[in-house]
Amino acid sequence: MGKEQYELREGLNTMTYEFTSIGPKGAIPELVIYYELEDNVYNLAFGDKNTNTSDIDDLVITDNKDSQKVLATVASTLYTFTDKYPDAWVAVSGSTKARTRLYQIGISNNWAEISADFIVLGFKNEKWERFEKNIGYEAFLVKRKK
Repeated sequence: MGKEQYELREGLNTMTYEFTSIGPKGAIPELVIYYELEDNVYNLAFGDKNTNTSDIDDLVITDNKDSQKVLATVASTLYTFTDKYPDAWVAVSGSTKARTRLYQIGISNNWAEISADFIVLGFKNEKWERFEKNIGYEAFLVKRKK
């Protein structure tokens, strides 16, 4: 994506990425992890890195005034991940309804670029459908176009 991003540090297996959010609250370590849910379906987990446990804290509200840069950085991991796993579907949902809404806004605001590279489905009323702007979804499935 053409948005400003943080520098990523990739883990050993293209399933883990780290970067540092920089803002008024200081330097905050962030973590992106892909978990396999079932054959060729992965979950994208993202949040602040708990420096004591190295786990993701996806409920904390950091408010480091850089949410667009953080989301662009997280989205950039989809390219690297799907380069290695081109047939993968990636499930994305927020840990809260507000965060899922934030992801939907990000998808909608960058739709031209995203739809050129990815198939995006939204989950609503117990079924998956092609993503459309201005429809509230509970989760998203993303697959890289070939």
